[in-house]
Amino acid sequence: MPLIALISLLLVVLFSIIVVRIGTIALKMTGLSRDVAAFQAQSAFSGVGFTTSESEYVVSHPVRRKIIRILMLLGSAGITSAMATLVLTFIGRTPYEMLERGIWLAIGLAALFVFARSKLIDRGLSWIIERALERFTNIRVYDYEALLGITRGYTIAQFRVRGDSWLAGKRLRELRLSDEGVLILGIYRKINGEERYLGAPRGDTIIQVGDLLICYGHEETLKNLSKRIRGPRGDEEHREAVLKEQMRRIEEE
Repeated sequence: MPLIALISLLLVVLFSIIVVRIGTIALKMTGLSRDVAAFQAQSAFSGVGFTTSESEYVVSHPVRRKIIRILMLLGSAGITSAMATLVLTFIGRTPYEMLERGIWLAIGLAALFVFARSKLIDRGLSWIIERALERFTNIRVYDYEALLGITRGYTIAQFRVRGDSWLAGKRLRELRLSDEGVLILGIYRKINGEERYLGAPRGDTIIQVGDLLICYGHEETLKNLSKRIRGPRGDEEHREAVLKEQMRRIEEE
């Protein structure tokens, strides 16, 4: 008895599993965690649940958006093919033939389920897919917004040190900016009339009037730091900023 329609259905399901796996690894290579990548790949392929705020964040990245678009396109074709093949498998059959095909379908789906859940197969397939993607695509990119938490209130900012600034004339070590959750990534400074860049300044670096500071930290903290003036009031604002950072860390934990 020909089982071409049944075999075709199982092949479509197998194809879907592999496509979702490829999509998961591709999204993972753009900086997403495996769990998030797997959920988003499955959501895009099936067209179900792809309306969360997390999904909006994912599609804001151009490379991820391209991956999601391909998954949605393949998913719409794959699901339609599976439904059509499923109908052809059982339509016009006698009750006995339908039972027989139902049993074979259950066995085939069980085998595919074991295939999809096997950790050994997952590791081997993931290794092959990742190596293929690395060789034939340039999909591995660094999402600096995700790495630095730009979408979570943190940002990179720059501001010029004024003459009355709380920062002017002090060593970085003395300022204890890390207690406020602020990192000085670099300094643009005029030396002999030429502006030079001092990357990753050390603790003994003295902040000078006119320096352009490149800072990383919470947006509100950086904004207040750029306006802070020297004197007791500035010291008090520093203490308040340290307390806010401590509270923020407690909340994040």
